[in-house]
Amino acid sequence: MKLKQRVVLLAILLIIFIFTKVFLIDNLDTSAANREDQRAFHRMMASLHVELDPRLDHTLQSPWEIAAQWVVPREVYPEETPELGAVMHAMTTKKIIKADVGYKGTQLKALLILEGGQKVVFKPKRYARDYVVEGEPYAGYDRHNAEVAAFHLDRILGFRRAPLVVGRFVNLRTEIKPVATEQLLGTFMTVGNNTCFYGKCYYCRETEPACADGDIMEGSVTLWLPDVWPLQKHRHPWGRTYREGKLARWEYDESYCDAVKKTSPYDSGPRLLDIIDTAIFDYLIGNADRHHYESFQDDEGASMLILLDNAKSFGNPALDERSILAPLYQCCIIRVSTWNRLNYLKNGVLKSALKTAMSHDPISPVLSDPHLDALDQRLLSILATVKQCTDQFGPDIVLVEDRMTLSHL
Repeated sequence: MKLKQRVVLLAILLIIFIFTKVFLIDNLDTSAANREDQRAFHRMMASLHVELDPRLDHTLQSPWEIAAQWVVPREVYPEETPELGAVMHAMTTKKIIKADVGYKGTQLKALLILEGGQKVVFKPKRYARDYVVEGEPYAGYDRHNAEVAAFHLDRILGFRRAPLVVGRFVNLRTEIKPVATEQLLGTFMTVGNNTCFYGKCYYCRETEPACADGDIMEGSVTLWLPDVWPLQKHRHPWGRTYREGKLARWEYDESYCDAVKKTSPYDSGPRLLDIIDTAIFDYLIGNADRHHYESFQDDEGASMLILLDNAKSFGNPALDERSILAPLYQCCIIRVSTWNRLNYLKNGVLKSALKTAMSHDPISPVLSDPHLDALDQRLLSILATVKQCTDQFGPDIVLVEDRMTLSHL
């Protein structure tokens, strides 16, 4: 064989070797990532049921200090949280030392300070479990049980971006009124034999108070994020106008996602994929009211989209508001880890997992069966939407490998 032919043959062999090596490495990496996703799913399923137990492994720390140390830029709590039950037990049992109105927002809530100085947001019960909220997908009062259910769904999806929430019963006469500020106390009234309050907020009205059963009020408490992690508010790029006859640009512009991708912080970093994760989360819970969202301050797009204020959810199990999924079907991208997790939750696993996760809560049953059934149906719609994207653009374009390093040092 001539020297020139040998050189050409060696070059061809070298190219084949390089491409084979790259292909094998890529497949090994993908397989390793998929295996880790599966292991993470099994770990989550094994830790679904959280006993509310006051015992702490870290005897020199309060539950509030432990929860504060969990927070990092990309998650509110870590994957493995042996102290989760103790923190949630404290949230539902610690003495209330101060109660005030919840100033910000459109819906009724109270700001409580628990023994040890921990702030929590209390949202009162307004509806029975089987009540169906008719009208627009964002209609009605906040649902306290929706906050509880959304927190556990966040755990199941592996996002870990929602602050801790647990149900709690409070005695308005003995636990709240003696420690209430004048502003909150001034909104208390008696309706029949029930103690009620209407608080202070954009839509708070004396004619529409939240009423206890006698003096005992059911509600949810959401753990306040540590003050060392100040929040920054952003307008959601797929927010609604809330004005009849006026559409947002994303509602009529099929190329809207292309414009979003050119705008900071969606032009780089994890934020756009966070938006799509959140759209999936919101579609499952029926939340069409995420007009703004929060991240940690001065993050330059690197921190997570925090899943705050999920109470406009689980209003109507028969209503599947597809427009919530607009970020997914307009951008046609999704994290591989999210895609894997959704597939693991098929065939009734999601409903069963959420039911198990919520079974320990003081206000259990948290959701009615129609809402649990709706979750499984909505999951199928999400999977079908991704399949439409992969059929059109191919899995290499749609499925994005974007695993964020989460440090708890």
